[in-house]
Amino acid sequence: MKKSNEHTLKEVLQAMVEAYRLKPKLHQTKVKSIWEKVMGATISRYTTDIKVRNKKLYLNISSAPLRQELTYGREKIKKMINEEIGEEYIEEVVIR
Repeated sequence: MKKSNEHTLKEVLQAMVEAYRLKPKLHQTKVKSIWEKVMGATISRYTTDIKVRNKKLYLNISSAPLRQELTYGREKIKKMINEEIGEEYIEEVVIR
């Protein structure tokens, strides 16, 4: 039985993340780390920058044909990234 001031490590870390408002930075780091796994090495090679701001995923793609192709699959990209993160965090994908 726990005392009233005892908490699990998970609870303490979640409270710290919320208190210091670190969740957006954690999500951005996670998206960058899973991008190659989710999209593959070829697409990852042409991706020059990945940013997450205000729940929008901004992708800079250096190849114009690939950029056009990915524009058609923005919803699928959003769905795959959110599944990897484990929550519905990304609301929109912007490809530049």
